[in-house]
Amino acid sequence: MTITNAAANARANLEGAWLAFDDLSGRDVHDLLKLRQDVFVVEQDCAFPEIDGQDPDALHYVLRDPASGGLAGALRVFLADADSAGGNQASRIGRVVIAPSHRGLGLGRSLMQVALDKCRSAVPSAPVNLSAQAHLEEFYASFGFARISENYLEDGIWHLDMRCAAGPQSETAV
Repeated sequence: MTITNAAANARANLEGAWLAFDDLSGRDVHDLLKLRQDVFVVEQDCAFPEIDGQDPDALHYVLRDPASGGLAGALRVFLADADSAGGNQASRIGRVVIAPSHRGLGLGRSLMQVALDKCRSAVPSAPVNLSAQAHLEEFYASFGFARISENYLEDGIWHLDMRCAAGPQSETAV
């Protein structure tokens, strides 16, 4: 079996779900916050308030590995208000995280496509924004995101703001 086939098989066994914050179980919240803390605070050596008070307003995508019961990855989105999408409001993707144990499977690409599809299906007329770590600019550009800011230092890591124009959703899923 090739590495590509092994990665595809591993991805196929994962179970993803969109959940509002109030629909997350206690285990989901624990696992989500632990994964984000382990990666964003500990691994990236970045002391910042990871629990930022915005999770209750977000829609969360959690990707579980049924074999281990653990999270393979997660992200959150804030959907634009459909009534004001024609104005300046945009949907926003954030906190995209892959568990170290599940890296190298293409999950970052799969998660981003799932997030874009959700944003575009919910509010098709709204662009989608994100704050990207600067070294990932090309990765996000491959989804149609374009730089809309200069680089800035946030919590000791260079970031930039990016935007993807409104558009049709694809049929990609994790």
